Amino acid sequence: MATIKEKEATVLPPVADAEVLMDDTWSKSEEFFQKNKKNLSYLLIALAVVGAGIGYYFYSQGNKNKEAQEAMFQAVYYFEADSLDKALKGDGKDLGLVDIVDEYGSTKAGNLAKFYAGAALLQQGKFEDALDYLKNFTSNDALVQARGYSLAGDAYMELKDTDGAVEYYKKAAGYLPNEYFTPRYLMKLGMACEVKGDYEAAAEAYDRIIKDHFRAMEVTDAKKLKALAEAKAGK
Repeated sequence: MATIKEKEATVLPPVADAEVLMDDTWSKSEEFFQKNKKNLSYLLIALAVVGAGIGYYFYSQGNKNKEAQEAMFQAVYYFEADSLDKALKGDGKDLGLVDIVDEYGSTKAGNLAKFYAGAALLQQGKFEDALDYLKNFTSNDALVQARGYSLAGDAYMELKDTDGAVEYYKKAAGYLPNEYFTPRYLMKLGMACEVKGDYEAAAEAYDRIIKDHFRAMEVTDAKKLKALAEAKAGK
């Protein structure tokens, strides 16, 4: 029966052979490096440039976001004061929401400017323009994103596009539901379905308020509207 040392001897080469193997491997590596030295140098330079570019991008984005936040302050002030033209176009000194989106749209603050611009244009009756901003707005904030979807639904309703309205009211009602806003979006969804003539879908929307949000102030109206929608649906 072979001993442990004998087994190791069958696996490991003699020391002298191992040294020759290492020398041969090192020699081949050195030869490869010499042959490809120029290409390897270019690769290292390229990696360094890419790394520097990525670092600069994030640094630049941070500065841009800060600038956008400062620009947003005055624009949002005008928006809340119902000075919608100044909010959108600026006052000659401070940028308006449209310019903030154009210049800083890739930043977080610039993205939020899309929401405000869409909301302002909706109030001005410029529904298609409002949709351009609202449909391109994205947020991780449950309340703001759902509100953006709802406003887009409102714009579609004003344009008599009930399919678009239903699509966006569904998005609003389904985005991280909560007890305060979701029932409102479901009411809008139900009404849009009724305008579309889909009374069964309308009744389902009202029923979701009754069952899932039974403490909501909309429940009483939802019960009445559900009964009417079911009657129109022939149930």
